[in-house]
Amino acid sequence: MRLRRPLARAGGGAPLGRRIARNWQLYVMIAPVIAYYLVFHYAPMYGIQIAFKDFRINKGIWDSPWAGFKHFERFFDSYFFERLLTNTLELGAYLLAVGFPIPILLALLLNEAGSERFKKFVQTVTYAPHFLSTVVVVGMLMIFLNPRYGLVNTMLVSLGGESVNFMADPAWFKTLYVLSDVWQTMGWSSIIYLAALGGIDPALHEAARVDGASRLRRIWHINLPGIRPTILILLILNVGSIMSIGFEKVLLMQNNLNLASSDIIDTYVYRSGILDANYSFSAAIGLFSAVINFILLVTVNSIARRAGGSSLW
Repeated sequence: MRLRRPLARAGGGAPLGRRIARNWQLYVMIAPVIAYYLVFHYAPMYGIQIAFKDFRINKGIWDSPWAGFKHFERFFDSYFFERLLTNTLELGAYLLAVGFPIPILLALLLNEAGSERFKKFVQTVTYAPHFLSTVVVVGMLMIFLNPRYGLVNTMLVSLGGESVNFMADPAWFKTLYVLSDVWQTMGWSSIIYLAALGGIDPALHEAARVDGASRLRRIWHINLPGIRPTILILLILNVGSIMSIGFEKVLLMQNNLNLASSDIIDTYVYRSGILDANYSFSAAIGLFSAVINFILLVTVNSIARRAGGSSLW
């Protein structure tokens, strides 16, 4: 008796080449994204090895002499290590504590706005700062906070106070950085929460109104649980980048008077790698920062998964 071969499952049993040929349009659409990550994110990882070498430009990455953990030990033993790590963690945690919940609150308030015209006006006003460059934002800070003719100090003097040089005071640096960053990004960051709120079933609100629930109770028991997965995912991602503040804005706001509070790992990497040409040393510092971010990401993701919430994996 001749045995018949079972029919192959749709798609799963077909050879890879046949599946690609059958869905070539989808592969063409995703090809630029794959190429971007391969070229700009994975290929440069080859250069990480210079953190463990005494890199020489004339010898290249591969032929440069091996140095082991010499550059890491140099950074850990340096005078600036404690200050850099403390400033980076404090600024990252401050930015997370203030900058993360405000877009959520803004999205909840916009979602409850009754007038569409007012809602669009507020969205336009809060979204606009996102399109300003960092140079413009820092320039605005310098103008408004100028100790002689700035708007803020003019108001302080008119009220009987004294003029304050905010940009030169180390105690004000982190607050100015965080508040200006929140002003610039809160509108744009609220978009994803507004999209999540739009996916909540309106029947839940109608049933809550019938039961006599107030607006605050509906926000607490319907809207917040509805966007909880989105909040957790973004929180995990934000905690995982707490060490990657970026050096552009910090460098523009930085001066010799506020250096004790404004000097972070990213600005130190810029000075060591670009200005002083210590490529191996700066690569070691950057790798150390990336490892800390990775540990934080895995830890927070594990906590969220064990708590029964959403997680990245």
